[in-house]
Amino acid sequence: MFLLAKILVTAIIVYLLFYHSPLSSSAQERLDLYSESVLLMDGKNGEIIYKKQGEKQMYPASITKIVTGILALEMGKPQEQVIISEETTTIEGTRVYLLEDEVVSLERLVQGLMISSGNDAGHAIAEHLAGSEEDFSEKMNEFIRKRLDLQNTNFTNPHGLFNENHYTTAYDMAEITRYALSNEDFREIVATKEMEWNGKGWETTIFNHNRMLWNYDGAFGVKNGFVQRSGFTLVTAAERNNRELIVVVLNAGTADQSYQDTIRLLDYGFKNYAQEEMKEKEFFLNTNPTPYYPNQLIEPLEKFRILKLEVIETREERMK
Repeated sequence: MFLLAKILVTAIIVYLLFYHSPLSSSAQERLDLYSESVLLMDGKNGEIIYKKQGEKQMYPASITKIVTGILALEMGKPQEQVIISEETTTIEGTRVYLLEDEVVSLERLVQGLMISSGNDAGHAIAEHLAGSEEDFSEKMNEFIRKRLDLQNTNFTNPHGLFNENHYTTAYDMAEITRYALSNEDFREIVATKEMEWNGKGWETTIFNHNRMLWNYDGAFGVKNGFVQRSGFTLVTAAERNNRELIVVVLNAGTADQSYQDTIRLLDYGFKNYAQEEMKEKEFFLNTNPTPYYPNQLIEPLEKFRILKLEVIETREERMK
């Protein structure tokens, strides 16, 4: 009897969770977005909640550094020392002003890469781990194709400076980010708002370039980017009520538009794809009292009931 009662309660819970949700029949709304390509993903299970040209190949700019950062943390040790080459000091774009022959830990280079978007830090990581940007790019591509099974992305450098053959998709970047966020060191670095930078060529406080860390409750990373041909790009992760979402926006016309799109998508996701705590008196009727469950009411097995928006597709469905 006890087993029958438990099975019955479990069946009722499953029905209420996944088949009787007030949002289960909702269709994807058409959001008014500036960016050419966007994707909203559940950060825990990879389900796609919203997309607009999510598989279109686009230029990523500095969100490339998400791949460089996670590879550095996986391939090397945080405190191993990196000697800065002359070539590193000549890299264009945003920098943390590394000097030739300066010795910097790998962890510090990843911090400079992800927090202050240092292109020179990305080059130094590539040289240290693979000998050159070209050889490191091969490792980046091997990682995304073999480890993550993503086939619509190709990287030619570790920092995102423009190259015709350097491209990705919103979907691929969301999956790359989901993987990277499984690394606690990576999560901590991309969530850092500011830190002291005491380099030989630059002593300052560096501030995270991703304004979402200040502008959105629950945001904890991960990277923004811009080059002329890519437009403004942004990858953001946010968590509320044990629900983690990842947003990728590509080719927004301005930085503000990339942030506005990201906020719209996160608000949409948290509103329609959220967890609702069950009320204290929300119990299931026990029609077969036993010595173990003598009362007529049984507390639910799960504290939370999931209000599940109908997802567009799961990763498994997409790969068929």
